[in-house]
Amino acid sequence: MPVDTSKRGRDVSSAVETSRPTAPPAMVTEPVSASRRALLVGGLVAAGGAAVAASRAQSQATPDPMAGHAMPGGAVDPYSAHDSGMAHGNMTMVGQVDHARNGFDPTAMLTDWETGRTEVLPDGRTLRTFEVDAIDVEIEIAPGVFFPAWTFNGRVPGPALRAKEGERLRIVFRNLGSHPHSMHFHGIHSARMDGVQGAGLIDPGEEFVYEFDAKPFGCHLYHCHALPLKRHMHKGMYGLFVVDPDPARHPEFAAVAASRVLGSPENAEWQELAMVMNGFDTNFDGENEVYAVNTVGQAYMNAPIRIDKSRPVRIYLMNATEFDPINSFHLHGNFFDYYDTGTQLTPTLRTVDVIMQCQAQRGILEFSFADHEDGMYMFHAHQAEFTELGWMGFFDVREAGA
Repeated sequence: MPVDTSKRGRDVSSAVETSRPTAPPAMVTEPVSASRRALLVGGLVAAGGAAVAASRAQSQATPDPMAGHAMPGGAVDPYSAHDSGMAHGNMTMVGQVDHARNGFDPTAMLTDWETGRTEVLPDGRTLRTFEVDAIDVEIEIAPGVFFPAWTFNGRVPGPALRAKEGERLRIVFRNLGSHPHSMHFHGIHSARMDGVQGAGLIDPGEEFVYEFDAKPFGCHLYHCHALPLKRHMHKGMYGLFVVDPDPARHPEFAAVAASRVLGSPENAEWQELAMVMNGFDTNFDGENEVYAVNTVGQAYMNAPIRIDKSRPVRIYLMNATEFDPINSFHLHGNFFDYYDTGTQLTPTLRTVDVIMQCQAQRGILEFSFADHEDGMYMFHAHQAEFTELGWMGFFDVREAGA
């Protein structure tokens, strides 16, 4: 289907005027007076599980996720070799991030798939349309630590776009920000849809329509490809882009493919989570001071992710961390199968508990807690600095209905 070229480069300045309030120009002209890294490290404290439960932890389904899973108190020094608690688990940032002010909640992000709107084309295929706006927004990434972000739809990471293999995709992109931006999709498409100069890179106040087929199936991403690329990536312009396999195209693995199709009966048996690993350089010195999954440091320590042990877990994991060559994911007390890039229906790695990803690398993790006792199972980066600066969380594993 040809692209509606009449929408390319169209002025949307009126939309800029009526859009949500934006942050001041997202450029820091003077360095902050103190290192955020030192500030955050100084804010790590040893906290007993009971205190965390009483004042902080909030699960997806219950206000008391630590019930029955109390952790013993630890020494004041979180690095103490004699710490009787759970080591990393006894460190937490002081205070709470205001998710309502941010306009997004890391817990909701786990399952908030953006599926757009659909219509049937004359040839019988589905046309799926997404609308995405580039917006400048100040966000809180750790308690009291604010970051001048460039966003897709006002959140970091941007919306987790999800489609099905073989569909025709149309993405209406409007630049309501203060800098030139684009959307570059990792997938298969023509050069004129690539989101680079002359192919979808647009100035503030303009609009562009990307259109291509959803292929290959897998766990992909999109990001701004304006220069300097590292700045546009680091400022928050990235998101998940998942293409579910069409079971009819993979008869030899039809059941496995069906389990990945959002909304199918087979898919309903799974607990699927969208996780984007990221980091933030708050004083613009080329080093990250906060690390996280889905932007907010230690979000899943304060609100452990509730897991029904009777149902398997599938994580769509992507690394969007700038300034560090590698990020990682480690699961405590369990192992998982890994599908590199998600473009296969059989695992590329089996029975592992750590996976490393370079920037833009992604994959699918599958595992089960069916044979485990109930408890708080930690997950985090296996780089100690990343962990201690925010990239850590808990799965709150329980029997169904517990």
